[in-house]
Amino acid sequence: MKILRHWLWVALLTGLLACSVAAVEYRTVEHAGRRHTVCIVDPARERLELFLKDDKGAHLHTFAAVEAMLAARGKRLVFGMNAGMFHANSEPVGLFVVEGRELTPLNTAAAEGNFFLKPNGVFAVTDAGAVVMESVRWQASGEKARLATQSGPMLVIDGALHPAFRAGSTSRLYRNGVGFGPDKNVLFVISNEPVNFHEFATLFRDALHCRNAPELKRSDVKFPLGPILGVIAEKPAP
Repeated sequence: MKILRHWLWVALLTGLLACSVAAVEYRTVEHAGRRHTVCIVDPARERLELFLKDDKGAHLHTFAAVEAMLAARGKRLVFGMNAGMFHANSEPVGLFVVEGRELTPLNTAAAEGNFFLKPNGVFAVTDAGAVVMESVRWQASGEKARLATQSGPMLVIDGALHPAFRAGSTSRLYRNGVGFGPDKNVLFVISNEPVNFHEFATLFRDALHCRNAPELKRSDVKFPLGPILGVIAEKPAP
């Protein structure tokens, strides 16, 4: 199984397209002496979408390409970030569902890399709302999603940290992840400084009070992206 190693092991710069609009709230949170940007999205009010290819079947790769495609449809990208790990051909490593169509199946294989550091997890939007759960639980649930993306490892599982994380780890990278706050808003988080998995996970558990959260893997817009997750809105009239 050939996976694009850069995205499994290296994390660079922002990976975040942030637009200043009232629909999405941004907050800077400091935890363990390191700063993070938190994007707060109400899934009941805002439209979350996953993007991979344009209308002609070509990979989008960039936020600019997503914006151009949406503009042609009379819509705009409010917020965007990378949505998980992908192979060298830009295809998702794990589950990927767009508009109810499963483009890539759930991946429960055993292999090297952060994606396969079990348990990994699924972020999905269903008819009942947005959910985050371990991949094996998602598989057993039989739930149908409007959109879904799989990534790993899980940072927090039912309020507990992933058992592989160590407080003294020297493996510090720029990271991003997703979880739910007590108010059920979706929290997209990007570290502004290098952090290890333990520090990033305790941010979700202790500062943001998320009981379940997977890492999405931070990446940089200078490099071609695979899956992209975004909040979209109608384009304002001229």
